[in-house]
Amino acid sequence: FVQAMTFHFSYENVPLLFSGLTINTPGEMAGAFVAVFFLAMFYEGLKIARECLLRKSQVSIRYNSMPVPGPNGTILMETHKTVGQQMLSFPHLLQTVLHIIQVVVSYFLMLIFMTYNGYLCIAVAAGAGTGYFFFSWKKAVVVDITEHCH
Repeated sequence: FVQAMTFHFSYENVPLLFSGLTINTPGEMAGAFVAVFFLAMFYEGLKIARECLLRKSQVSIRYNSMPVPGPNGTILMETHKTVGQQMLSFPHLLQTVLHIIQVVVSYFLMLIFMTYNGYLCIAVAAGAGTGYFFFSWKKAVVVDITEHCH
């Protein structure tokens, strides 16, 4: 394969991620477009899901109250909040597995975009935009720390 390093809109001899996966017909390109579109949507949904899971695991705040001497011999209750997530906890393990999946999917999308095939590039951009539209509308975070590769 000699890969074109400029954007093109062909559907013949378009390699897609793996050596045995080559697009050769308009129908195959349409199928690849739909698959890539949904992969990009999945990526956006995964980012939001990880963020929600992280918030839920941080909500498990424990409040510890202890008596302390107050003025004039009274006793006051002092409350301390502790947020604890351990490295070997299920939430952290789940976040780690989801992070690995997110990184792999983001690299797949990058490699698909790097085919320079216009149809596939549009599928990546449109899928990411659609995924953001559907999954991020409630998002109140301005800075996204889970962003990868773009």
